[in-house]
Amino acid sequence: MILSNLSTPLLGLVDTAVMGHQDSARYLGAVALGGLIFSFIFWGFGFLRMGTTGLTAQAFGGCQHDEVRAVLVRSVLLALSIAGVVLLLQKPIAWFGFIVIDGEAATEALARHYFDIRIWSAPATLSLYAISGWFLGVQDVRSPLAVVVSTNLVNIVLDLLLVVHWRMGVTGVAWATVLSEYTGMILGLILLMRMLTRQPGSWHWWAVKDTGAMARMLTINTDIFIRTLSLIFAFAFFTVQGGRLGEVVLAANTVLLNFQTFMAYALDGFAHAAEALVGKAKGAREWQLLKQTLVAAGLWSLLVAFCFSGLYAFFGGCIVDLLTGLESVRTAAYVYLPWLIVLPLVSFPCYLLDGVFIGATLSRDMRNTMLFSLIFVFLPAWYFARPLHNHGLWLALLLFMAARGCSMAWLFLKHRRSYVSPI
Repeated sequence: MILSNLSTPLLGLVDTAVMGHQDSARYLGAVALGGLIFSFIFWGFGFLRMGTTGLTAQAFGGCQHDEVRAVLVRSVLLALSIAGVVLLLQKPIAWFGFIVIDGEAATEALARHYFDIRIWSAPATLSLYAISGWFLGVQDVRSPLAVVVSTNLVNIVLDLLLVVHWRMGVTGVAWATVLSEYTGMILGLILLMRMLTRQPGSWHWWAVKDTGAMARMLTINTDIFIRTLSLIFAFAFFTVQGGRLGEVVLAANTVLLNFQTFMAYALDGFAHAAEALVGKAKGAREWQLLKQTLVAAGLWSLLVAFCFSGLYAFFGGCIVDLLTGLESVRTAAYVYLPWLIVLPLVSFPCYLLDGVFIGATLSRDMRNTMLFSLIFVFLPAWYFARPLHNHGLWLALLLFMAARGCSMAWLFLKHRRSYVSPI
């Protein structure tokens, strides 16, 4: 799962690097702003993966083989339906998104062009969410690894070909993403067909249409949707406020957020493993497996967080230099780099506990802790830290991550007996 996850921020690093070595910071800013809208559109529907994993893992652990297949069908149909709505509403989505972002005119024009191309990846992207979540739920981590790595390798090759070789700029980055997503979808379907031939159980349309199961799926997905939108809003707010401090600060923050993203995806490897194992433990009522999962994943997450802090402390400046050749952006990034050294140690608990809560299908509590952290910690911290300018933004983000981890840990420990079993 770590290998699978790390290929995604590696793609982000390549996107940043190819744009960061253009002749103006506005190209990097355009991809950042365009990508911000897609964070709302695609990342907002991340429940298609997370909800599918939890429900599939519990059915798999309880040996409900027909339900395992039914969850897959429900999730894929929901993904395709949402993708269709997104494509139909692409013009209103773009209009609203760029009003909210309110970037500089030249940067926004490039970002709009990026949006108009990348939006057509919606069916492939959302379908892959559902398929990958199902793979994790049945304890198959090799198939998602193959899909994600293949998708991102194709994307990287196309980035280098279209942007570096053919100099297509923002257009090249957008087309590289679209083509690679459909490549990944095709591979995912092939692997899915192979997996289903070995998976016990039968197809039953009545199981797919089960109103109780559908209601539970929609409730869980709605909670995760609200939680994810809140998380996206926090990072979008961070990006927009950075943009209002100037295009150099926006570009520097974009470079540095790759540090956080890279670390988060690595730690999410343990979170995704926890999703599958906690879900299986709950479905099979194997409480010893639950305890072992929590202890092992927690210790390894802490160790990896320390490694990232050390890496950024000693080599952070070199990484910045690799990501951009613009001296003004480099200088600004050096100033805010210390925040990235601290963030891994503060944020690793929230990433791990996300996986635990998803596997146990504690979606309501995930939603509530996220809303608390956003409304009562992040936004007030930013407001009172405004005199610190961009340092205040990074402080608010750090406190936001700390609040997420602390509130989830407190809630899980307080109610653990009703959630699972005495542990």
